[in-house]
Amino acid sequence: MEHLIRPVRADEWRQVRELRLLALRDPAAPVAFLETYEVAVARPDDFWQDRAAGSAAPGGSVRQFIAEGPDGVWAGSVTVLIEEPGTQGVLGPGPSVRQAHLVGVFVRAEHRGTGVTEALFSAAVGWARDRDGAGVERVRLFVHEDNPRAEAFYRKFGFVASGELAPVPGDPGAREREMVLERAVV
Repeated sequence: MEHLIRPVRADEWRQVRELRLLALRDPAAPVAFLETYEVAVARPDDFWQDRAAGSAAPGGSVRQFIAEGPDGVWAGSVTVLIEEPGTQGVLGPGPSVRQAHLVGVFVRAEHRGTGVTEALFSAAVGWARDRDGAGVERVRLFVHEDNPRAEAFYRKFGFVASGELAPVPGDPGAREREMVLERAVV
């Protein structure tokens, strides 16, 4: 694999925006993301600037990793949110332990199956577990019940279903399945 896996830098907000908008136009977007293209494209520049700066802040609780090709094009991305006990979770109640929540997973179609997704996940999980020298006790993500391709990758990487389900915001009839990664993996 020829891609450099690294965190986003604060000044890369235009690339963050471009990749997110591309992800939201992917055919799987309706079951992969909680945001729509129409909402994201209407966001002002300062939203994207804040998003990139927040993800790049040293010691912050958010980190976005990208796969950058030799030509400078971003092949994909994954974002890690650190969730603390007693705080509200992205989907439902907050955690009982300090944990990482992987969100915003996207790899361009032409780079799927090349090792880019595995490399992004390895970097994200490694950062979460080693954060501030303490790491997290748990790594999780949610996958839509109608997204078997993503679920198959997560299982291959080592995630297992926890048994927890959450309603999809805006579509209470649909469910997101929580998957967790055991500490021994990676």
